[in-house]
Amino acid sequence: MVAGADSIDDMALLRHGAVRSLFSGVRAPSTLGTFLRSFTFGHVRQLDAVASRLLINLAGQAPLLPGAEKLAYVDVDDTLRQTYGYAKQGAGRGYTGVKGLNALLAVVSTPSAAPIIAAARLRKGTSNSARGAHRFVTDALVTARNAGASGVLVLRADSAYYGHDVIAAALRQDACFSLTARQDTAVRKAISTISDNAWTAIKYTDAIFDEDSQQWISDAEVAEIDYTAFTSRPQAKHIRAKLIVRRVKDMNPNNQSELFTAYRYHAVFTNSPLPMLEAEKAHRAHAIVEQVIADLKNGPLAHLPSGQFWANSAWLVCAAMAFNLTRAAGTLASAMHAKATTGTIRAQLISVPARLARSARRLTLHLPTGWPWRTAWEHLATTANSPPAPA
Repeated sequence: MVAGADSIDDMALLRHGAVRSLFSGVRAPSTLGTFLRSFTFGHVRQLDAVASRLLINLAGQAPLLPGAEKLAYVDVDDTLRQTYGYAKQGAGRGYTGVKGLNALLAVVSTPSAAPIIAAARLRKGTSNSARGAHRFVTDALVTARNAGASGVLVLRADSAYYGHDVIAAALRQDACFSLTARQDTAVRKAISTISDNAWTAIKYTDAIFDEDSQQWISDAEVAEIDYTAFTSRPQAKHIRAKLIVRRVKDMNPNNQSELFTAYRYHAVFTNSPLPMLEAEKAHRAHAIVEQVIADLKNGPLAHLPSGQFWANSAWLVCAAMAFNLTRAAGTLASAMHAKATTGTIRAQLISVPARLARSARRLTLHLPTGWPWRTAWEHLATTANSPPAPA
């Protein structure tokens, strides 16, 4: 997968040419398929534990999460991986109407670090986004803490995960939360109580900075109020925090003169310690999880290769481990590769053409001359082959 595999048959890539001289114990694709099809639910959960420990160890050897001792984010989102035919176990039509399997991901990042995958779980295609999310969030937050996120840890998610169980899971792990609030009756009522002079203009799309007033002239404004969520539950389960609301002018599609300004509202329920404007901007950065999803779909998650559900579940967890390995290689190579996509790292540092020579019972790889990323590759090779850092 690190080399670009997106199917079981791609295992043959390691059996091609002189690659077998460098790697021992290379198996045939059919052997890999048999191995994956032997997985059960318990085996996949064991593989989850392996993936968690691998990430923790990688974070100890490579600067995957710089600044995590101060602030880190865990972003949760799911994606539907489209499947075809009738042989895929668990495939179904979910909320998107597309037939496939549902992959739930949790990524960890900091303001100065690219995201890495803390947890991954495959679900049936008919699953809604919040199914089992509270247990998944707990696993992801524990892994993030053990990987070095010892400071403020903020869980970010969209409105599909706005629920008591998810927020309670974050609070039990001593983490903050920042979740998009669904526009239900209680939230709309709370928004209606915000006074007109409480709104602050922010730097948003097409915003202009006015030098005279030293403020942004923008269609987007932000305000915050105290809010108690889940009041239909027993009082002990009420959660009180801030409701940060962004409003944007609703453009009139009919080009008619408006009697009053209409707005569209976007509310975020959060207990983040950041100031209002910073917390609202940080929540919009939740979209970073989409970069990870795109990276996976451009690599090992191009499709789910097996007809058996647990084999595909194991495949997803292996894809997450390959992603983190590739990300660790990028951080050890150069500052540019530390934030590059896995496809870029693969093309510039991993899939490097070389000629194998034998002399005096030694193997020598002759790399291409004039390789633009030679310095980064040599730095990665030197670091990876040096003694490990002291514990």
